[in-house]
Amino acid sequence: MSREAWVVVGVVAVATLVGAVVLAVRVIRTRRLLGTLGVNGKVAFYGALLYTVLPIDLLPDPIYLDDMAVLTGALLYLGRLVRQHRAASAPLPGAPADPDPARRRVP
Repeated sequence: MSREAWVVVGVVAVATLVGAVVLAVRVIRTRRLLGTLGVNGKVAFYGALLYTVLPIDLLPDPIYLDDMAVLTGALLYLGRLVRQHRAASAPLPGAPADPDPARRRVP
C-alpha cells in the first residue's frame, strides 16, 4: 500500500474511534436514569458497554463500526424508554398540580 492509502486508513480508524468514544460517553451519561428505566434499560446499558469493551466483536477491533452501531442502538432504545417514562409520569391536562413534586412516586 502506498503512503497516502495508509494515511487514509489511519484517519478513518481515528475517526471511528472518536465516534465510538463519543457514543460511549453519551451512553454512560444515561446511567443516572437507570433506576427509573427498569430491567430492560439496565440490560441495554450494560450490554452495550460490555460489547464495546470486550475483545470479541463482529468486526476486528481497529474497525469500530459494529461498536458504534451497538452504542447507537442502545442510545435509541434508552431514549425511547426515557420518553415513555416521562409520558407516563406527566400529569394529565386539567389535573390539579402537585404542590410537592419531590413527594411524587416514581414507578
